[in-house]
Amino acid sequence: MSLPELCIRRPVMTTLLMLSFIVFGIFGYSKLAVSALPRVDFPTIAVNTALPGANPETMATSVVAPLERAFATIPGINLMTSRSTNGNSNITMQFDLDRNIDGAALDVQSMITATLRRLPPELPAPPSFRKVNPADAPVLILVLESTTLPLSTTNDYAEQIFAQQISQIPGVAQVVIFGQQKYAVRIAADPDAAAARGLTLNDVRSAVIAANSNAPVGGLRGENKNLVLKATGQMLRAEDFKDIVVAWRNGAPVRLNEIAAVYDSVENDQIAAWQGENRGIALAIYRQSDANTVQVVDAVREKLPFYQAQLPPTIKAMVLNDRSRSIRESVYDVKETLALSIVLVILVIFLFLKSFAATLIPSLAVPVSSSALAPSCICLAIRSTISRCWRSRWRWASWSTMPSSCSKILCAILKRA
Repeated sequence: MSLPELCIRRPVMTTLLMLSFIVFGIFGYSKLAVSALPRVDFPTIAVNTALPGANPETMATSVVAPLERAFATIPGINLMTSRSTNGNSNITMQFDLDRNIDGAALDVQSMITATLRRLPPELPAPPSFRKVNPADAPVLILVLESTTLPLSTTNDYAEQIFAQQISQIPGVAQVVIFGQQKYAVRIAADPDAAAARGLTLNDVRSAVIAANSNAPVGGLRGENKNLVLKATGQMLRAEDFKDIVVAWRNGAPVRLNEIAAVYDSVENDQIAAWQGENRGIALAIYRQSDANTVQVVDAVREKLPFYQAQLPPTIKAMVLNDRSRSIRESVYDVKETLALSIVLVILVIFLFLKSFAATLIPSLAVPVSSSALAPSCICLAIRSTISRCWRSRWRWASWSTMPSSCSKILCAILKRA
């Protein structure tokens, strides 16, 4: 017994079968991920190293070269590139598609640990790595601005609240701060004034480091009790540095403010970020290679009110750029086009046949065959995504094959009834 004959003889079974198509189709459609293009992302890891004051040549020879020689022994690397700038270097490794990104991250971490002895001892921190492709654009850009608080205070809230907590959201690879204004005390030494007192710039540097040390001082041991000595603590403001005694000359102290200008500033005053005409701190959020853009953006937006509640009332967090907006609009256009196409098909059939009964058959066949969402169920089974181009092609291919069979079955059932 053929399928059309079986459906004609069992109209109740046919109706339930069509309803099951629709129910399972809607369920599969609701579980589909939404993306601009089908997901084909190579596992990529970026290693970043900072050495303040080093020029690009020094970074390339003393930092990048030892790391590259170690990373070259990791299996599964397709491509490895490096870039060195003033005080910073970045090494990007792209692995085979079948290489597990977590296993590759463990190998990278092991090589970094093994190479630490060959790196300059002046490194403020060991090299760090992220499972992110530097060529990817951020999925969301936030801006924090305040009209009353200084940018250094806004930067502290951006780092301690937004950047740290957003990085913990599943699917987020890293949060990069643009226009960073981290607080720092600047000491602009006058070489002539220092030389007149028999001091060099290295003497000034050593005196500042020794006066602002946070190292343990030691302790006192007595017969009845032991005492731990504690230093006065680190200096946090420019006013605290001005009275540092750099040296003694002719029985008189040479203080820092006599040979240098000491003032409150930021670590790098040559970078900035604007929101319109106002200065602010921008946070660029990058997704992991296997994460979905829309899901990551939704997760971050859901947490924004909670983060905003932790900020002072004078600091406002705003969305500067949302990469998921174009994806949502494209999917909405596809939905609108599909609905309009179904209506036009039914209308054209009715205008040509001029029969309500004859129009009823394709009116039921086309929506059932397309919104039965068998293609969506198949896509869900293979963990695919809806895209602007692939989705429309899949839909039209489904319409070209499914309506004919459904129309024959419905026509036979109606004639028998």
